[in-house]
Amino acid sequence: MKFQEIKHIMVLTGAGISAESGIKTFRDENGLWENHEITEVASPEGFLKNPALVQRFYNARREQLKEVHPNAAHKALAALEKEVPKLTLITQNVDDLHERAGSKNVFHMHGELNKIRNIKTGEVKYTTEAIIEKDFSHWRPDIVWFGEMIKHAEQIEKAAQNCDLFLCIGTSNNVYPAAAIVHRALDVGAICIELNLEETPLSSFYHKSIHGRAGSIVPKFTNELMTNSFQLK
Repeated sequence: MKFQEIKHIMVLTGAGISAESGIKTFRDENGLWENHEITEVASPEGFLKNPALVQRFYNARREQLKEVHPNAAHKALAALEKEVPKLTLITQNVDDLHERAGSKNVFHMHGELNKIRNIKTGEVKYTTEAIIEKDFSHWRPDIVWFGEMIKHAEQIEKAAQNCDLFLCIGTSNNVYPAAAIVHRALDVGAICIELNLEETPLSSFYHKSIHGRAGSIVPKFTNELMTNSFQLK
């Protein structure tokens, strides 16, 4: 298959693509945040128990997002999108680095850090600012917490059933349902390529695995893909 024959590329990105921009996980080696279990700040139960703590956690993450910038991998995917009939970018990340790099067709399966949702009306609005104390119990982060359903399931399934090239970038392939996308893509005969820091539990299912830092291997791969230097089957 030549690059000019590709009609629809589906891309899945995870934490590995944003880590190089300096995005922090806010967890220490014990899975804690400021001595709190991560479920205390990332679950519906945690929010009901202590909304002020949860808002403080996400306020800190929003502030940090203002200090980071898209890296070469984000920019390479945005450039690739302009050269193909269709590119659907599914990200597990809650940051906006793909959009800031120029990607247009982006779906955040775990929600977005700069969006909040009214717990009574369901209204969603965009904000880059901190949620202040009087709003603690009225608005929650529009983030998928532990025990909640992913967002954009329909769009993800549709993309997986219609792509002819699937790229998995910077994800551990340990978290489902995202990890299952490669099987859906294989079912329709798509070429599947993994670009990760190291081997993952699903590497053997991909036609090719490329290991290294996303900021290095993604621009190199997309350049080779667009110039037909990369050997697709």
